[in-house]
Formats: sequence, structure tokens, C-alpha cells
Amino acid sequence: MTDLLHIAAGTVAMRPYVFAFFACYLVSAVLHLGWKKTLWFTVAGYLIAFASEYSSINNGFPYGWYYYVDATRGRELWVAGVPFFDSLSYVFLTYCSYATALLVLAPVKRVRGDLVLLETGRIRRSFSVLLLASMFQVFLDIIIDPVALQGSRWFLGRIYGYREAGMHFGVPISNYLGWCLVSALLVGALQLIDRFAAGKEKPAGAAAPPYRCFYGPFLYLCVVAFNLFVTVYIGEQFMALSGFFIYALPVVMGSVLFLDKVDRYHKDELADHLSEFPWSPAASGNASRRAG
Repeated sequence: MTDLLHIAAGTVAMRPYVFAFFACYLVSAVLHLGWKKTLWFTVAGYLIAFASEYSSINNGFPYGWYYYVDATRGRELWVAGVPFFDSLSYVFLTYCSYATALLVLAPVKRVRGDLVLLETGRIRRSFSVLLLASMFQVFLDIIIDPVALQGSRWFLGRIYGYREAGMHFGVPISNYLGWCLVSALLVGALQLIDRFAAGKEKPAGAAAPPYRCFYGPFLYLCVVAFNLFVTVYIGEQFMALSGFFIYALPVVMGSVLFLDKVDRYHKDELADHLSEFPWSPAASGNASRRAG
């Protein structure tokens, strides 16, 4: 029992940034989806991620052949050859990608110093959200994996490697193809949970501070910023510049699209939103300007 507690404490102590991101995910997801759906997705997301990693280190699918270096085994939690924190990371990466896709696609209403996404089940579970959120998550890995591969040069430590060096800063293209597949499975799982779990649970976000719609996307940007900072810190200037330019266009496009649609919604979109989420802050205020 003492050894288990030591390993659990070591897992958090060695990866504080992972659990800080995970804590932010829990706050944002509970306010957005409710605690039951958040719990269901945390478990399902971890299991999907773990299965994908276990398969790849043993069978080469879906990411290609790679291996974990068990230098920290005994000091942090490992599950069947996979570090626990690594599979757990997929959960918050998926959620913040999903929330960012919703921010880009859902109508927006201005309400007394707040901005409210006029989400509906149709939007949340649409193919557009599935596709866009999956691509957002793949783009995260495009900047995460190259710097993680250099973990021996920062506090992550050398934890994994590929059997054959790939063409993208040592990362093979098969890794990103695998992320396309697994990201789609994770977002799809979240959409199914949103459809079937807990019914119309009233989330804590019904009484949340303003601008709740930005919590998930803010977490997304924090993950991007953290990895770019580490890339610069270890002296990989070209890698950091590449990551910056990869994200420059999506961030600008997403910001422009979001600002352009504020208060440009049809009355039917508001009615559909309120019929599904009658506790929404969008039910109050008369500051909106409706289009259509």
C-alpha cells in the first residue's frame, strides 16, 4: 500500500503540468457538460487512448512502431508498459479540441457582459464538429510530439522513441495518421456520451462566471503555448518557428470567424438552443442583434 501511494505521489510530482492541465479540463468540462458526462468521458477517453498506445507499442498500429523507456518505472504509475499520464493526456487534449471546434461553429449571443454559445445537440454531435475537433487535436500533436521526443533535454525526461526516425523532427508520418484515427474515435466517443449519458443534466455552468465558452479553447491555447515555450527553452528555434506558423493561420481564422458571428444568429437557432438548455444564460438579456 505504501508503495502504491509512493508511485501515485510520484506520478503527480513528476508530471505537475499534466495534472494542472487535467484539473483545468475537469473544471471546464463539468461547467460545460456536467459531472456525469465528464466522468464517463474521462474513463472512456483514457481507455481508448491506452488501447491505442498498447496496440502501437506491441503491434505498430495505429501510430507506427515506437517504444517507451521505462526509466521512471517504480517512480510513477505505468499500466501494461504505458505511462499512466500519457494516456490520460489524451482526455484533456480531446475535450479542449472539441470545445474549440464548438467555439468556431456554434452561433454566439451577447448577454450582459457575457458571450454565450448557442449550442444544440445537433451542433455538438455533428460531423463538422467531429472533423474539426479531430484536426485540432492532430495539430496539437504536431507540436507536442517533436518536443516530447526531445524529453531528455527538459524536465519530461526521455520516455519514448521510434524504431526508425521519422521525417518530421524525428517523428514518422504514421504517428500523425494514427492520431487522425484515434482523435476521431475520441471525439466520437465524447459525442456519443453527450447523446446518451445522464439525459439533460443541468451542468454547474448554468451559474458559472461569464465567458465559460472560452474555458476549453483557453486550455487548448495553453497547451500550445506551453509546448512552444519548451521548444524555445531547449534551443530548437526552427522547430518552434515551424509550430508558430502552423498555428498562426488557424488562430487568426478562428478569431475572425468568431468575432464575425457574434449576435448574428437566427431566432430559430436561439429557440433551438433554449429548448434543449432552458437554464442557459442566453435566456436573459436583450442586447442581441439578430440576423436572418
